[in-house]
Amino acid sequence: MKTESHDQVRFIEVDENSVGQRLDNFLMTQLKGVPKSHIYKIIRRGEVRINKGRAKNIYRLKLSDLVRIPPVKTAERNTSAPAKWMINSLEKRILFEDDDLLVLNKPSGIAVHGGTANSHGVIEALRFLRPDERYLELVHRLDKATSGCLLIAKNRKMLNGLQTLLRNRKVKKTYTALLCGVIHQQSVRVNAPLEKRTLESGEHRVRVHPEGKKSETVFERLTQYKNATLVSASPKTGRTHQIRVHAKHLGHPIAGDERYSTPSQYKQYREHGLKRLFLHASKLNFTHPLNDKQVNFEAPLDADLEVFLKHL
Repeated sequence: MKTESHDQVRFIEVDENSVGQRLDNFLMTQLKGVPKSHIYKIIRRGEVRINKGRAKNIYRLKLSDLVRIPPVKTAERNTSAPAKWMINSLEKRILFEDDDLLVLNKPSGIAVHGGTANSHGVIEALRFLRPDERYLELVHRLDKATSGCLLIAKNRKMLNGLQTLLRNRKVKKTYTALLCGVIHQQSVRVNAPLEKRTLESGEHRVRVHPEGKKSETVFERLTQYKNATLVSASPKTGRTHQIRVHAKHLGHPIAGDERYSTPSQYKQYREHGLKRLFLHASKLNFTHPLNDKQVNFEAPLDADLEVFLKHL
């Protein structure tokens, strides 16, 4: 596909390389330097059209779809290099890499995508780190505050294959989390529908709501502390902020969660030295879509979280 300036209407016919890609992700590749919040805005306003009709940001592109992209101003487009500390950190946290896939132990505090508040995210930094790689795309996302296993595809075939596995719930995800309070059960299954609202800024707000989407998470107790419980969390569905909101619904929000815990709970853990959300994507298990081999990736718990546990 040919990339042109953003100051005129463009019509792009979807080819094989973009089939199956979400509309918002496709626009991010076409509108380099445009804040993510603005991309969501032009989609909501109907300025982006698919085959002359409106489309949602989650629409997945089909072969020969005609995408209308409106003129977009990029006066504040960022052309600077990612910070050196970010590049060094990511390079040391690559867990696995071959010709098709890169698996990263994402640090907490770095967004997966650059945007208005984050000039560079993981994917931009990796592209800077690997300038000879023609293709690097996020397979899925992790919250900025969450650390752990993140998949990056190195070709379209791998991306499509992995995203198909995710849609069909064929990727087993395991997270490690520290929940506020004491959980007496060894295993707890939470079935609670989740409703998501996207604010003008692109920020997500999620709540349990009867009209929300079906969502399920299984929590398994690992270690019981005096006033906290270390658990493994296995989401059976893939909703935004699912584990965080289900933990809150359980009455035991994740330690360090400023958004979904109470101010007193957040302050309590902050004063004891926890400076981040205690949520870590520890394991990913799936069948490799290109060679049918079973693959297992594990990201060790970050040192700051290990140290915090020792002081509980």
